[in-house]
Amino acid sequence: MKTLALPFAMSERSSVGLEWELALVDSDSGDLRQVAQTVLDAVRPPGGEHPAIRQELLLNTVEVVSGVCRTIGEAGADLQRAIEEVRVVTDPLRVELMCAGTHPFARWTQQKVTDKERYATLIDRTQWWGRQMLIYGVHVHVGIEDRDKVLPISNALLTCFAHLQSLSASSPFWGGQDTGYASNRALMFQQLPTAGLPFQFDRWDQLEGYAADMMHTGVIDQFDEVRWDVRPSLRFGTIETRICDGSSNLLEVTALGALTHCLVEHFSTMLDRGETLPRMQPWYVQENKWRSARYGMDAIIITNSAGDEEHVTDAVERLLVELAPVAERLGCSTELDNVRVILRRGASYQRQRAVARRNAGALDAVVAALVAEMRAGRPL
Repeated sequence: MKTLALPFAMSERSSVGLEWELALVDSDSGDLRQVAQTVLDAVRPPGGEHPAIRQELLLNTVEVVSGVCRTIGEAGADLQRAIEEVRVVTDPLRVELMCAGTHPFARWTQQKVTDKERYATLIDRTQWWGRQMLIYGVHVHVGIEDRDKVLPISNALLTCFAHLQSLSASSPFWGGQDTGYASNRALMFQQLPTAGLPFQFDRWDQLEGYAADMMHTGVIDQFDEVRWDVRPSLRFGTIETRICDGSSNLLEVTALGALTHCLVEHFSTMLDRGETLPRMQPWYVQENKWRSARYGMDAIIITNSAGDEEHVTDAVERLLVELAPVAERLGCSTELDNVRVILRRGASYQRQRAVARRNAGALDAVVAALVAEMRAGRPL
């Protein structure tokens, strides 16, 4: 078996960071604007890149990122500061910030790729599917203090995959059509090589063997080209979740971030106590991903390795009760409780469809509603 050392950085236990991909849309038409480079040039400090405002694959997108934080509240405040800095540039351009898993009506054929070698290489290899990656997500990093915990916790997180994807689902529309899915993004993104659900490895050397094989056969040049929905981030010493569709407002970003943060700390504590973490067969995890992408908050999900099933909203309610003491310990009780706002108001895909119905199917009205939620910082 080929081997390749994958060093895992030291990080503080349950430190947390958030990454939020934002679309740049025209204030009048709601269509995407290719002005990311203008924004990045304006905010770039002398001699380097902005620490909290980053480049992305397409010129219609910027990513805002938090620092390494102790609480979700701190991470959310970092994102808000970055957004305010972006708006100093975008407001005079009549450009608004918007986020959802997909833009409701923009055409992927009209989008321009950022002029960077790694993006050009990605598009050259992935062709039609790569050019269609007109999608937006929220990524959550949680610090892991012991490399031996990474794989057990990652595997355990897959038992809650559907909870996170259903709550965050925000991509019902694609190219002006209702896809019938709550999260079209989830199923589109997994078409890329090395994207989608991770393999459930038991030992670190198995992960190293996988990476060695992928490099030997030219699939990847470095490990961060593995784009799994849940993956170890070697450089940061974190588990990174890439499950969630893009959220339209900061309340939902921090609520989903708190849920992820609490789950990782909960599983880490179980390991400390010598307990076995929950795990599900890969075929159950795959089915849950499809069900939550298709049905969102109406999904009946598989909850354990025995194949028991439950409505996702009931499963989320039980999880919130179980995680409440963890949230108190992590200082994110308010943010975790805000998951109930999503349960009450509906996930973004439901709110988007409601706006479309009220406006005779007009998707520019959906974009306007998403822009308004971004401004308000909460679901409307």
